[in-house]
Amino acid sequence: MNHVKNKTPYRILLADDHDLFREGLASLVNTQPDLEVCALALDGLEAYALARELVPDLIVMDVNMPVCDGLEATRLIRSEWPEARILVLTVHDEEKNLFEAIKAGASGYILKSTNSADFLSAVRSTLAGEAPLPPKLASRLLEEFSRLANRPEPASEAAQAPDLTGRERQVLELIAGGAGDKEIAVRLSLSLHTVKTHVRSILSKMHAANRRQAAKLAAREGWIKDKGN
Repeated sequence: MNHVKNKTPYRILLADDHDLFREGLASLVNTQPDLEVCALALDGLEAYALARELVPDLIVMDVNMPVCDGLEATRLIRSEWPEARILVLTVHDEEKNLFEAIKAGASGYILKSTNSADFLSAVRSTLAGEAPLPPKLASRLLEEFSRLANRPEPASEAAQAPDLTGRERQVLELIAGGAGDKEIAVRLSLSLHTVKTHVRSILSKMHAANRRQAAKLAAREGWIKDKGN
């Protein structure tokens, strides 16, 4: 999805479950002539729904939120909209969160303790296609990539099977057979909403970007019967 800018402000979706912090960010963004807040989300699922509806230029996503956290919401959004720009916010200066955010598809990563000027700089950098990171974590990321690049190739072994429920395995079997959500709902006597929930859970547990990738991985590893195609 491409956006043509004609001197109109970049549209920002803010997702954070803390009212004071979220409203403070909104006020800061709305004072900028080149930026505007188009929507506010209280949790990851609301951010996902609003992103699909509004197609904002940038999503600022808190990591720790109820119902659906920011990393899961990032995975969901990027699986349907690969071009989405998502700047992840967190209170923790931890490598694990950084690596998980990158795997989820985050465009940048910034600490909540940053000052207003640095936050706005990170927003504009992300909009420009850059990947802002705290200096300390950027160094650790480079070290990790260097370590992985120099690590001996491990012996081939099967991937660990995901911890799917019995119902999720049924849904995965049908996905692998090419069934869409409506067909799965009919065949398993489930609501469409329930099917979509199962699909999101399957993709999350398998760390798959989309249904096709999940089906191929499951067939390759022998977690389901190979349906062909």
